[in-house]
Amino acid sequence: MNKHLIAAALTAASLTLAGCADESTAQSAPAQQLQPIDVAQVLVKPVQSWHTYTTRLESPQEVALMPRVSGIIDSIEFKEGDVVKEGDVLFQLDARPFAAVVASLKAQINSAEAALEQAKSEDKRAVRLLDRKAISTEQAQARTSTLRQREAQLSALQAQLTSAELDLEFTSVVSPIDGIISRANITKGNNILAGQSVLTSIVSNQSMYAYFDVDERTWNSSFNDVTAASHQTVVMQKVGQSDFAYKGYINFIDNQINSSTGTLRVRAVFNEDNNQLRAGSFARIKLAANSISDAIIIPERAIGTDLKNRFVLTVGENNVLEYKLITIGERYGALRAVTSGLNESDVIAVNGPARVGPGMPISPQTVTIDTSGVAFTLSNDNAQLVAKQ
Repeated sequence: MNKHLIAAALTAASLTLAGCADESTAQSAPAQQLQPIDVAQVLVKPVQSWHTYTTRLESPQEVALMPRVSGIIDSIEFKEGDVVKEGDVLFQLDARPFAAVVASLKAQINSAEAALEQAKSEDKRAVRLLDRKAISTEQAQARTSTLRQREAQLSALQAQLTSAELDLEFTSVVSPIDGIISRANITKGNNILAGQSVLTSIVSNQSMYAYFDVDERTWNSSFNDVTAASHQTVVMQKVGQSDFAYKGYINFIDNQINSSTGTLRVRAVFNEDNNQLRAGSFARIKLAANSISDAIIIPERAIGTDLKNRFVLTVGENNVLEYKLITIGERYGALRAVTSGLNESDVIAVNGPARVGPGMPISPQTVTIDTSGVAFTLSNDNAQLVAKQ
């Protein structure tokens, strides 16, 4: 009996000591460290929807340069790839055969002028003789006819001289426009044919055209009130660039819908003075709709992908992250519009789900979403637009 009582007392004492030890350990254990995470309240901004089109740039003026006269190329007066001005001499043909024709015609004209003076003198004498009945009417008329022939011959020779002088002038092949010249297709010493031999090509570099087709539904819903005179602003991106750095405007709208494709042909012009745009370049055009509406804006990096879904992590009660499905809209620089799934009071993890997940308690570090350098609406006065794909 005494042995059982002693054993029970020892067991109770051991449990009491173990409980005290556990309580002491729990009191001495440090509190759990929470992950510090950047969070921000979503933004609400007035935005315009964007429409993107692909195209290739075209020069307003392109010339396949051909000679006006046939001949031998005597010299090439330009450096390939250079900027040339209207009137600059580009090719010089051998002018000696043309100069010889001009000299011959001038000599013939001198002879014709002398013959004309003689015919005039004889015609005047015939008039005097006819008054004195010293010459027949037929003889007087013959002299008058000769005078008219001499006048016609002189006029014909003068016309031939004008043509020959033009041919001589055309031996200097000049640039008809300002622009950038290509390489010489035919080199010095070769014979060229008038109106057939393509010597080189020149494209204007003062501005560039971009033609693109807008479907009828989009045009009627977003741009129905746009005219060429309104100079609707567009922005452009070249291949290999992330920014839509070039700003232009619509300067032509076709007069009818293409019944085969259901699209309207539109042209934008980009006036650049730094030779950064080249004809034939692939380009992407962005055109902002005229209507403006409010949208929730968040950083692109805050968005996660879950199979086919897009989601963000919002800060809930007790700073616990919550999973929210969203529908995304247009992109504006490093920011993205959200069309559904969030409200303007939500606070999100701005760096997305890379380091955290739903249900995780965090230590929130409040930051502000940076909107500097980003335009949410596009107007003709907004010359500093920065938009990214």
